Order: sequence, then structure tokens, then C-alpha cells
Amino acid sequence: MIDKKNIILDFMKDKEYTPMKAKEIAIILGVPKKEYNQFIGMLKELEEDYKIVKNKKNRYRIIDVNFQEGIYRKNQRGFGFVKIENREDEIYISKENSLRALDGDTVVVEILEEKNKIKSAEGKIKKIIKHEREKLVGIFQKNENFGFVVPDDKSLGTDIFISKNNFGKARNGHKVLVQITKYPEKGKNAEGKIIEVLGEPNQAGVDMLSLIKEYNLPSTFPEPVVEEAKKYGNEVDKNDIPNRVDCRQDIIFTIDGEDAKDLDDAVRVIKLENGNYRLDVHIADVSYYVREGSLLDKEAQIRGTSIYMLGRVIPMLPRELSNGICSLNAGEDRFTLSCSMEIDLKGNIVSSEVYKGIINVSERMNYHDVQKILDKSDEQVLKRYEKYIKDFELMAELAIILKNKRLEHGYLNLDIPESKIELDKNGKAINVGKYETSFSNEIIEQFMLSANEAIAEKFYWLDAPFIYRVHEEPDLDKINDLNKFLFNFGFKIKITNEKVYPTEISKILDEIKGREEERVISTLILRTLKLAKYEAQNKGHFGIASKYYCHFTSPIRRYPDLFIHRIISKYLEENYDVDAEFIEEFKEKAEQRANLSSEREKVATKVERDSEDLKKAEYMQDKIGEEYEGIVSSITRIWNVC
Repeated sequence: MIDKKNIILDFMKDKEYTPMKAKEIAIILGVPKKEYNQFIGMLKELEEDYKIVKNKKNRYRIIDVNFQEGIYRKNQRGFGFVKIENREDEIYISKENSLRALDGDTVVVEILEEKNKIKSAEGKIKKIIKHEREKLVGIFQKNENFGFVVPDDKSLGTDIFISKNNFGKARNGHKVLVQITKYPEKGKNAEGKIIEVLGEPNQAGVDMLSLIKEYNLPSTFPEPVVEEAKKYGNEVDKNDIPNRVDCRQDIIFTIDGEDAKDLDDAVRVIKLENGNYRLDVHIADVSYYVREGSLLDKEAQIRGTSIYMLGRVIPMLPRELSNGICSLNAGEDRFTLSCSMEIDLKGNIVSSEVYKGIINVSERMNYHDVQKILDKSDEQVLKRYEKYIKDFELMAELAIILKNKRLEHGYLNLDIPESKIELDKNGKAINVGKYETSFSNEIIEQFMLSANEAIAEKFYWLDAPFIYRVHEEPDLDKINDLNKFLFNFGFKIKITNEKVYPTEISKILDEIKGREEERVISTLILRTLKLAKYEAQNKGHFGIASKYYCHFTSPIRRYPDLFIHRIISKYLEENYDVDAEFIEEFKEKAEQRANLSSEREKVATKVERDSEDLKKAEYMQDKIGEEYEGIVSSITRIWNVC
């Protein structure tokens, strides 16, 4: 149906096209008589979607470009903005012109006025194509004969009316999940029915459960998916070992957080005779187990990424894989997709090789112990890992070289602290502090960056179907706005030939280190930058100051990594002589799955932030009236006090 509509639209877009009647179009396009009524229906739908218009003489033409499709984001105060794909600026929508659209709805917007130096572009919503929300979470407020659900998400902009026969088992003040049965119309609220009672708002676990229901997250795996994961067991297939590079005698480490269970990367560094370093980055060969088109693959696509809520993880893959046969557990044979790099003393990758391997991790390390070894601060730890001390010192030596090289090229070292929230056994927040990182974290970060860059560059020049991690240059208007603020501190980001280079921003970040304004300026710079996303075309990564970049190192928890592992494996199996049919098929899949992964990443980011915000609010609940020093990070609402 969509393809046929596109044929009609392409026909009307032709320069030689003149407005025609339906029968004339049908004759030229060769529409069979038995499909004519369907054809008329498609024309009507295209009219309703503001794609085409019919004049007084019943002749059709493509509609004016002032009508475009986009996603509506609603503000609590009633107005909102429409984001149109491939358009930089958003379209402002006043409350009166919103057509009662809800946050997240797909809409057709008429652009009334384009952006100028004084104001943003302004528009009017003409049609709601698709409502984003069918279910939502909120607090039930009960009256005698009716009730309302007040949504947790205030940006939705409407309470949900609940008739008495749709109360279900909900009581006043309960947190509930409501199904919308009627969307808001002029002068009327949305209507709905309560389909699940989640519990009392302050009941343990209800806050995280509410987020799961609000975002419709898949909290459990379907049984057939779990069964498919279980069939791989806990040991590698010995028949496939001869097809791999055997690295089981090498001294290899995993270095992760103490609580990590899904270990998908392991590393090794040695010094070569010519004075260069050899860095081996071994990544779990997840694509060996999660095959294209399998139940596991389809479920992983739907999830897109693992989501780390406080005290709870919603994994991309079942634990039988993520914590089992795919996890690079110490002392166990594991299949890998590995990248070995020779790196000179200036941090340049002289050569690189990618191959299928089998490893047996020597030690499962954590960041704290590695840092204690480097600092020589804990005799007990030093004694325990005495035979590996030189290995970790060599890793630190290489990591410093790699980081210094990146900083020279403009790598944006945004040191914005993250929160560490401690929970008690019931999941209640008992402390909020700063998440402390050390140089041991940097070691793994630098090694993973190097592998990601090496893989991206190699497969870019092969013109392989691929998914890249893209971070485009910031918008010049936003840089100019930022410069107005930076002027107060004596800084300016230089724009050369309508282009901003990461080195310009990196210089400022370096200069503000340790100064009082560091946090504010770093935060504003971060907000000025564009969001990184996944794309099938390589556009470089501004924040890392890299021409080629992808996500290769976390296939247990990110779908793009798993997808490119599949492509890399195919190229290795075919000795890089891959047929055109595979390339064509996977280029199309790369486009579609990059978009889907970017969307799922946005959801995961929002859920993770919301879970942190809920726990921070919970922690501060009994501290009302106390005074603290703080920094205003953003303005969410301005009250009219005049």
C-alpha cells in the first residue's frame, strides 16, 4: 500500500506533470479496473494526509511544501514544538494551534511563518496522523460517580476522565495504568479505563514498575526466546575452535565495575621489539549465537539496548547469554571477535587486524583494584596480583599516550560528574553522591575508542554495509548564542569558514579546569552540541574528534554492535569477497536498524534519567525546609507574576 502511494506521489512530483483527474492518472499508471476503487481510496488518504490536493475541477496535484509531517513535543503550559525529519529548527505551535495533540503524536503541520532573526518558525497542526500514547501511568483521583487519572508525565497536557464502570479495582490515590479510549477533543478531556493497579505511590518498587509500564518496556522475555538461548549451553562448540585464532595462552583481563555480570570486552597490551605497543581488544562474539532472523535477534531489535534503571536492569538479551556463554568470564573458553592494533609512541595506529578468536580470561578485574595497583596504595591487592603489575602499568602507559593524542586532535573531555545513588534492600534511596571514576576507567575507555575507530575506518574503506556512531558538528546559530555567554568569561569559540573545529571547544574546556565556572560552562557546551546517533553513513564523530567511529565493543547490550559483528563475520568468512546481493540487502537493513536503534536509545536514556530523578526526589523528600547550595542548570517554567 505504501509503495503504491509512493508511485502516485513520484508521478505527481515529475516536472512534466500537470494536474489531472483520477481516471487520467489511473490510465497512465496502468491501474487495473478491479483495483480502481482501491486507487481512489489511496488518493483520498493522500488528501487526508496533506500530501496531495484536489482543485475545483477535480484535478490532483502535490500539496504545497508548507504542509509537513513531524513529531509534536508538548510543553506543560499548552504550547509545543514539531520536529520535522532533516530540518534543523523546530516549529513552534501555540496552544490555540495545537489541535489538542498530545506529546509524542505524529502530526501534519502547516508552516505559517519561517524562522527569522527575531523569532522561531511558527505553525499550525492540521491533522493528527498517529497518537503516540495508548496507555499511561498516573495517580487515580476518585469522586463518587467518576474519577480522573493525573498522568505522571506532565507534558501530556491532559488528565484522563474515568467513568465509574471503568474504575476496576483502583482506590483513591493509587498509582494505575490507564488505557486511553477517547482522545481529547475541543473542550473535552481524554477518556480512559483503568487496566492495572500498580500500588500505593510510596510502596517499594512501584516507582520503577511505573516507569516500565509508562514506557511499555518488555520486562520479561517470551519463553521461546529463552529456550532458544538455553540451547547453546555453557560451553563453546569445540568443532568451531579450529576456525579461530587461539589466544587462550595469552594473559588477558576483563576490567569492569564490581557488580558487572555481562562482561563483553577483554584486553591485553604487550610491548613489541620495535618499541611499539600491541593492543588486543577481544569482544564477545555474540553474533555467533544471535543469528540474523532468529527469535533472539527479533527480540534484540525490539529492545535495541539494555536499560539500566536503579536497582533493575532490562537486558537486551536473556541472562542465559548475557551472563552465560557470551560473557567473558575468567577461566572459561569464550568465542570472540577481536581487533589487534599496533600503536606507535605517538598513539597512531600503525596497523590493525580483525579476526575470530577464542580466549580464556586470566583474571576478572575491577576498576578499584586496578587503580590500587597503579597507585601502589593497597599491599594486599598488590600481593594478590603481583605477577600482573607490569601488565597494568603497560596498559596505563599506552592509555596516557592515546588520550594525549586525542586531546591534541580536539577530543572533548567533558568532565561533568554523574550521580551515584545508593538504595537500601527495599529499593529506597538512602544516599546521593558523586560517582567517582579513576584512571583505570580511562584505560578501558581509551582502548575501546581505539578499537571502535580502527573497525569503523577499515569497513568504511571496504564500502561495507555498516552502522556508524555519528556525532555531527554543532549548529552555528547555537555556537553564536553560546559565544554571547562565553564572552562574559573572556572566551570565544572561533568559527572558520562557516565551520567549528573540536579543537576550539577543547581549548576552552582545558582552560576552565578547576575554575568555579567549570561546571556551568561544561554543561552549556554539552547542551550546545548535537546528540550522537546511529546512521548507515559515516559522518565522523565531533566529540571524539574522529573521522571514523562506530560501536563495536558492547554487543551484549547494544544492537548496532551486534549488527556490525554480523557483517564483520561475513566478510571474514568470505575472505572479504562478499557478494553484491548480501551488500545490497544489508545496506538496506543498516539504514532501518540504525534508525530503530537511535529511537530505542532515546527511550533508554529517558527511562534511566527518569529513574534517577525519582530516586533523587525520594531521597530529598524528608529534607524539605533544609537549605543547600546549588547551581541552576536549566529553567523549566517561567511564572507570570505581573
